[in-house]
Amino acid sequence: MDEPNLTTPPRSTHAAAWSLDPNVVFLNHGSFGACPRAVLEAQSRWRRQMEAEPVRFFMQEMLPLIDEARRRLAEFVGADPADLVFVRNATEGVNGVLRSLRLAPSDELLVTDHAYNACRNVVEFAAGRSGAKVIVARVPLPIGAPGEVVDAILACVTGRTRLALLDHVTSPTALILPIRELVEALRRRGVDTLVDGAHAPGMVPLDLGQIGAAYYTGNCHKWLCAPKGAGFLHVRPDRQEGLHPAVISHGFNTRRPDRVALHVEFDWTGTADPTPWLCVGEAIRFLEGLMPGGIEGLMRHNHALALEARRVLCETLEQSPLCPEEMIGSMAAVRLPDEPAATPPTPPWDLHPVQRRLLEQFGIEVPVYYWPAPPQRLLRISAQAYNTPADYQRLAGAVQSLEAGC
Repeated sequence: MDEPNLTTPPRSTHAAAWSLDPNVVFLNHGSFGACPRAVLEAQSRWRRQMEAEPVRFFMQEMLPLIDEARRRLAEFVGADPADLVFVRNATEGVNGVLRSLRLAPSDELLVTDHAYNACRNVVEFAAGRSGAKVIVARVPLPIGAPGEVVDAILACVTGRTRLALLDHVTSPTALILPIRELVEALRRRGVDTLVDGAHAPGMVPLDLGQIGAAYYTGNCHKWLCAPKGAGFLHVRPDRQEGLHPAVISHGFNTRRPDRVALHVEFDWTGTADPTPWLCVGEAIRFLEGLMPGGIEGLMRHNHALALEARRVLCETLEQSPLCPEEMIGSMAAVRLPDEPAATPPTPPWDLHPVQRRLLEQFGIEVPVYYWPAPPQRLLRISAQAYNTPADYQRLAGAVQSLEAGC
């Protein structure tokens, strides 16, 4: 076979805005995001203010600062600030909702087989504690149209379905689900929806008021590029009573006339670093100024780049696309050939051998994992402003080389 072109690709003109290792082709923004230098500098300023006089900061300054950050985030995601609270990440938001529900043994919790493992575990925990049953809707992959998602999920709804946990953008398979249609269809059947929107903010336009889910939780550290530890939970007003954070603290037995109960419970659950939340506005400002068209322009750019990356990989590896273009945002999953049946599964705390070899031998960071189960494998690519088409050409050549045993 011809030797693949594995020379280091040129960096994007936007790459200098991030602190990423210049020796690594980073194609895994979807896992933990990447925080721009300007946002990290803003976080350092907030931390200096916090540590200069901690008592004053926590007792007098923090809550008004959180309120302002919440106002900016609410404006961005189409929500009323009164219905929005910060959490560390979407998994914490899912915990807060599911551990607040009073479930009965006759209840059913609905998830899909594309659910993020950490959040699926919360569903299993809540069901196991109450005796409720977990129902798994099998969403096909490859998939031909968004309507197939709706059909698969609604086919599993019964009169006992209490809540559906659904991803806005699936983590392992990188599919944008028709979440607004799903929420409305489930509402008509008397079923509340908890949307795991971990990947949605900054990847797809959001209007939480129009989506109308009972609960919506998302991350700001992924595609909004805020510091790690910035997430949010949006709760519809008619579902706020009885809802508590995953960590019970002072707010449980405290009420303030100047603050809604949701904020009192969630805004301070113990001494922690709130600076990731305070940087959300700075992250939005950074992305708005990154390229023409603001964040919507960035979303279009990343979508086009993800489609081009998928095309290059599918052609090089002789694979077919797994979904239509309309179900792709800033990530795409590509099927790799199945591994031999004798290959031992990768422990959940370790990297897949192909992912490790891509990093160690070729300087490429990209996730590879079994899905839905060994020996079937997926490779998931992310597209962010610091990436270029040449990055994916390099990845395709490296994967082709490994698969050929070169």
